[in-house]
Amino acid sequence: MDKEIKGIVEIGAKPVVERRATATGVLNLSQASVDAIQNKSVAKGDVLEASTIAAIQAVKETPRIVPHCHPIPLEGCTVHWSWETTSLRCTVTVSAHYKTGIEMEALTGVSAGLLCALDMVKSIEKDDDGQYPGTSISDIVVLEKFKGTL
Repeated sequence: MDKEIKGIVEIGAKPVVERRATATGVLNLSQASVDAIQNKSVAKGDVLEASTIAAIQAVKETPRIVPHCHPIPLEGCTVHWSWETTSLRCTVTVSAHYKTGIEMEALTGVSAGLLCALDMVKSIEKDDDGQYPGTSISDIVVLEKFKGTL
């Protein structure tokens, strides 16, 4: 039996146009973690600074993480953090001029940023049994996808 395995989608004939994508997600934390992050007293360092770097690195490495993504010549990436009571929101916007969308890069950036933040405060988040009953990453979504015209 022969079977063709799908590879990367052919985009050679597509035009290069301006592309932008914004994604967001939330890390739900305890008040103790919120206080530690805001007071910059987390043992592993500045959570927002390290998590911003993680988000940017993930954006750049998306084709290595998500197999069907094309390597894209990125032109910009912003990472924004905001508090919603005890939830930390990460929003990543990515831009490029290319032949294919960049929403996966924005989503990957958000995911890595939130994972890094969680990793840095997990010792605070653990309960007496070593579990994380009140901690979660949620609501990771694409807020906007823009595709320019020729």
